[in-house]
Amino acid sequence: MTAELKSTSEGGTMVLTLSNPSMRNALGPEMYAAGVEALNGAESSQEIKSVVIVGEGKWFCAGGSLQRLSANRDREPSVQAESIEALHAWIDTIRTFPKPVIAAVEGAAAGAGFSLALACDFVVSARDAVFAASYSNVGLSPDGGLSWHLARALPRQLASEWLMQGERLEPARLHELGLVNQLTESGQALAAALALAAKLNARAPNALASIKELLSDSRGATLVSQLAQERDHFVRNLHHANAGIGIAAFLAKETPRYQ
Repeated sequence: MTAELKSTSEGGTMVLTLSNPSMRNALGPEMYAAGVEALNGAESSQEIKSVVIVGEGKWFCAGGSLQRLSANRDREPSVQAESIEALHAWIDTIRTFPKPVIAAVEGAAAGAGFSLALACDFVVSARDAVFAASYSNVGLSPDGGLSWHLARALPRQLASEWLMQGERLEPARLHELGLVNQLTESGQALAAALALAAKLNARAPNALASIKELLSDSRGATLVSQLAQERDHFVRNLHHANAGIGIAAFLAKETPRYQ
C-alpha cells in the first residue's frame, strides 16, 4: 500500500492523516510534498483556521521506512539528501504556517514521527502512546528538527540521553516536561485535538498568527529586538478589526465572533 497524506475537514479544522498503516504510518516523499501543498492551500483559506495531524489507525507515525533507507544505501548520497530536504521543507512549513497545528498521537511517534509531533504547536497524546528518538538504535542521527526542538526544550544532558540512548519515552514524562500539552485515554487523542482546535478557531486568527511568529522568532532574538517585534505586532493587531470586536465584546460581557 502506497504511503499518502489524506486531507479532510472538521468544521474550521483541516485534518491531515498519515496513511501507511501496513508500516505503522512510516513517512515517505509523497507525504512530505502533500504536507507542504496542503498547508500552503490552507494558509490562504478563510474557512480553515487550524490543522490537526493524526495517524491512520492505532499509530501516529513510526518515522522513516527502514526498507527505503536500506535501499538508498545502494544509491548516490544525494538521493537521501533530497528526501531529507523534502521532509525538512514540510517541517519548516509547519513552523512558519500562521495557524495552529496540533499533533494527535496514538500508538507511537518514533524517529521522524517524533520530530513531526514536536514541530507542531500543540501535542495531544494518549496516555499509553510511546515516543522514541530511536535513530541511534540503527546507527543513525536525528532529522526533522528533533535535535533543535529537544535542545531548546530540555537540559543538554537530558537531550543527550534521549537522542543517544534511543529509549522509549512515556507521554506522562513529556507532559511533565512541557513537550506534550494534553494527555487522553487511549483512542481519544483525535477527539481531544479537535476540541482544542475548536477553541482556538474561536479566537482572532491574526492574534494567533502573531503569537506563533513571535515565539518562533524569539529563539534567536535579543530582548531589544524582541521588544520591537512585540510592539509592531501589538500595534498592528490593535488596529485590526478583530481588536475592536474583542474589546467591545469583553466590555459588553459577550462572546466575540472574530473575522
